[in-house]
Amino acid sequence: MPVENDAVLREILGFQAVAVVGCSRSPGKAAHDVPRYLDERGYEVIPVNPYAEEILGRRAYDSLDDVDEEIDVVCVFRPSDEVSGVVDQAIDRDDVRVIWTQLGIRDPEATRRAESAGLTVVEDRCLKVDHRRLYG
Repeated sequence: MPVENDAVLREILGFQAVAVVGCSRSPGKAAHDVPRYLDERGYEVIPVNPYAEEILGRRAYDSLDDVDEEIDVVCVFRPSDEVSGVVDQAIDRDDVRVIWTQLGIRDPEATRRAESAGLTVVEDRCLKVDHRRLYG
């Protein structure tokens, strides 16, 4: 079951390395503004976007497979039908602890696979909204 508990959300928000799959170069889009918000609060934001070289002053990677940094949380800003592939890449890594899909993004089968592989899943929630709600 995806996480709904505030105590667990606080624990997740304590992790520092957040790979943002679908991170956008365009200010005003949630896929840009949420990672910028996290970056401004000291998180290690790792942009994943195959169409960008750099976002928020950081190297952008083509996929999770290409990221050579440690990842705690994978934040997904891709359509629901692309979540399965992201989850597969996250499962293949040894460092990912959490899959977090943003508002409106769901894939129940991918959620089951991620949880079966030992990953925590937060589904259909905005990381920025929950951070603001829990930390002001």
